[in-house]
Amino acid sequence: MIYLITGGERSGKSSYAQNLVLQLSDSPMYIATARKWDSDFQNRIDRHQLERDERWTNIEKEKYLSEINFSEKVALIDCVTLWLTNFFVDNKNDVALSLEEAKKEFLSIANQENATLIIVTNEIGMGVHAATEIGRKFTELQGWMNQFLASKADEVVLMVSGIPVKIKS
Repeated sequence: MIYLITGGERSGKSSYAQNLVLQLSDSPMYIATARKWDSDFQNRIDRHQLERDERWTNIEKEKYLSEINFSEKVALIDCVTLWLTNFFVDNKNDVALSLEEAKKEFLSIANQENATLIIVTNEIGMGVHAATEIGRKFTELQGWMNQFLASKADEVVLMVSGIPVKIKS
């Protein structure tokens, strides 16, 4: 089963996803895709880790999610935007290559036996038009990946001001 939780920044996506995961499992996995860019980002990571108790197995994996065994497990992947950023930066802003690699990684985990995945992503294209070419390229990458993930998901929830709106079930 694949759930995709999407919405704007601070729309309540992560809280909703964590609550959903805990309804599905007493011992879920939390897959953090963030790269530790600086001390401010490390503080953000530390704060998020404090939100999860001993029930969670925390795994930090910047890109290669296929290295994780998801079979027979419930996992929260938070978040696609930071995960895609890692591909985008490492591939020197090549949208097509980044999209190809991310899709391949996703399919490798989606095809694992009896895996339940709750995936958090951002609708960055709903905000202000990116001022830079790199920003516009990343917005395209994010949008195309979100469309791909939504097509594979069993359920898609759009978070709006902390309110979940099911858009696919």
